[in-house]
Amino acid sequence: MSVKEAEVLEHGTSLAHPAHEEILGEQFETLEQQNNAYLIGMWAFIVQEVLFLGAIFAAYGIYRLKYLHEFTLAHKELDWVVGGINTLVLLASSYTMARAVRAAMQNKHGRQILYLGFTLFFAGIFMFNKYIEYSKKYEHHLIPGWGYDAHAIVEHGEKKKILEPLPDGNYKIKLETEKTVTPEEFKQRTQLFLGFYFILTGLHGLHVLVGMIAIGVLMVRAYIDYKKRKPVADYMPVEMVGLYWHFVDIVWIFIYPLLYLIGR
Repeated sequence: MSVKEAEVLEHGTSLAHPAHEEILGEQFETLEQQNNAYLIGMWAFIVQEVLFLGAIFAAYGIYRLKYLHEFTLAHKELDWVVGGINTLVLLASSYTMARAVRAAMQNKHGRQILYLGFTLFFAGIFMFNKYIEYSKKYEHHLIPGWGYDAHAIVEHGEKKKILEPLPDGNYKIKLETEKTVTPEEFKQRTQLFLGFYFILTGLHGLHVLVGMIAIGVLMVRAYIDYKKRKPVADYMPVEMVGLYWHFVDIVWIFIYPLLYLIGR
């Protein structure tokens, strides 16, 4: 056995695939070690994201229990149909992302580009719908701290005969139990709900935007591999972005019912 063969066997690199040496980082001894580093790093990132977003979800749950009626009225200003469309769009993008990962593992660069393009397209639809949704909130002055005005919520509540103005200027919320609040209390509590709405959907939208940038980079990489007719390419970056993308989709699966559906 030659010295080179002995080194290859010692480091665990397959002799049948010399191209593996091109995708093995110099800081790693084997592909298995390199792939484990990818996985550990991505899962560590996802765990800290869960802890971060989990704290916001917990705070939302506490305040919703405390100000149930005001949150219920405020959340009726959200368009559950647009949210539902975005849910379907993200589920479709999860499928195309999974197909892109599979294509990358099979070194089918052209098909990988196609599925990544579909994923980017669906993400674009999601962001466009979110822009429309935010625009409506701006038109109705429902952005917290930015000329916020609860008039749209009050008007909606009056039409639904849920909110009744009292002679002393206060409001009576007629839901499961009649509750009286001052206009200032009503404004602050509905503003709190919309604050949670913009924080959760804004952070999620930021994650979608980061994912779109990563997908664009992967498409460029795949195009270069396609042009070079590269027989073996490192598929782990695609798998890691896919893992990130599925996490973003799962977060939305929690956001949609909590903000758009519960109490409707």
